[in-house]
Amino acid sequence: MPQVVRPRIAVLHGTHPASPLPLPQRFRSLADREAVEVLHRAARVLVASLPVLTDRLVEALYEQEPGYRAAIESDRAEIWQEVHHSLRHNVGSLIQPREFREAAHRTSRRIGEIRAEQGVPLDAVLHAFRMGGAMVWQDLVDETARRDPDDVRLLVHVAADVWNFVDEHCGIVGDAYRQAERRLSWRRENQQRLMIAALLDGTARIADLCEAAAMLGLPEQGRYAVLAVASAPRGPQRPGPARPPLNLPDALPVAAPYGQSGPDLPHVRPDAAPYGRSGEGGLPHARPDTAPYGRSGPDGLPHHRPDTAPPPTAFPGTAPLWHTGPDAEFAILRLTGEPGDPGELHAIAAALDAPAGTRAGIGSVVEGLAALGDARRLAETALRACPASGGTVLLDEHLPDALVVTSPALGSALADRVLGPLDRLDPSDRDVILETLTAWLDADGSAQRAGARLYCHRNTVLNRLRRFEQLTGRCLTRPRDAVEVSLALAARRLLAP
Repeated sequence: MPQVVRPRIAVLHGTHPASPLPLPQRFRSLADREAVEVLHRAARVLVASLPVLTDRLVEALYEQEPGYRAAIESDRAEIWQEVHHSLRHNVGSLIQPREFREAAHRTSRRIGEIRAEQGVPLDAVLHAFRMGGAMVWQDLVDETARRDPDDVRLLVHVAADVWNFVDEHCGIVGDAYRQAERRLSWRRENQQRLMIAALLDGTARIADLCEAAAMLGLPEQGRYAVLAVASAPRGPQRPGPARPPLNLPDALPVAAPYGQSGPDLPHVRPDAAPYGRSGEGGLPHARPDTAPYGRSGPDGLPHHRPDTAPPPTAFPGTAPLWHTGPDAEFAILRLTGEPGDPGELHAIAAALDAPAGTRAGIGSVVEGLAALGDARRLAETALRACPASGGTVLLDEHLPDALVVTSPALGSALADRVLGPLDRLDPSDRDVILETLTAWLDADGSAQRAGARLYCHRNTVLNRLRRFEQLTGRCLTRPRDAVEVSLALAARRLLAP
């Protein structure tokens, strides 16, 4: 504090607000001056006995403040030196405020930063400072009473200033603690983003997998899949109704810069029932003013507010961790169901509630964090196999389409070879034949069901199929030709510009 006792000023206001009367300075009372002298005498005795005062305060912290107990047990000498340093500057500020004020502020800021890095709760740090203030005040009173009991009454004149000094340093400690906590939170989030990106890119080192598992709260040898969602288009929008925004629910934490969200992504329907059980590796979403991603603990993960509970997730085992790519968003999905059970991926696909036109793909299941790079490439393949009209594609159920999009040059060549003769027809005539052929294949070769789907007679379907055979030289009853026709149709549908 700049001075131990503030001058008493009588504030007189003039009759006109624009021209207030000057504020006369009143001199301190004799009691004020005597109180400062009494305070200084007692404070000098405390400075001479600081080691004893430090011992008492460290012992009191150990017994009364659980948040400090682990730190004291870990390195008692360091805590002792820190407390001694703080007391020396703070008690010195009572005697010589100008000389010690800045040093005392620096010490308090440093303590706040160190305690934030150690994970000591802020409430415990503030309690420790108030305990120190109470102990110093009690020693000042005791020392004054020992020298001259009559002087104790004079300390009343400086009591408010002493406690304002304590509150000032509590504020400094709190600000430094919160700033350090934000820096640490950002650093942890950045490390997690980089680790997620390395895992999905397949560039993570084998030696780093154990650290990645601890950082993300995921088992190193668990079962995983990757979800890929096409990024929302950016730039000028074409005329027409605006696309409804895709919301991010609390169940989907996003691996994006702190305080920001990534591009629009599909959300989980609130009525979707969770599949399987929630695993211990789940990473629920956290409030923006707390540290997201996971639990507090020795693994360095940030903590949740104690008064908030993690929200439930509609995904099996864990909510996914998102990573933003140039053309898509990728989510790591931890799977906890039985190996080989396709229902788990079906449940994830069903839980996605995306507006019409959103394209998503879910890759095949892989084993272990080391295989997440392969899982991402499989998810990208599934996304490319998703039609332009939108939807969610499970790679394991669209493997022929995946073969086509994996080699677009060969797929286009096959489409030109098989379907090229149809391009010489009138476009409307060509589209009718292709639509009929597609409906017939989707109906497992049933002309009756294909006709019902196309609202025409089965004989009409058969006539169009015979015309296709005549134009292309293919025979739809020959298995080899049927496979080529099916792949050519997929290439024409998926690779069209």
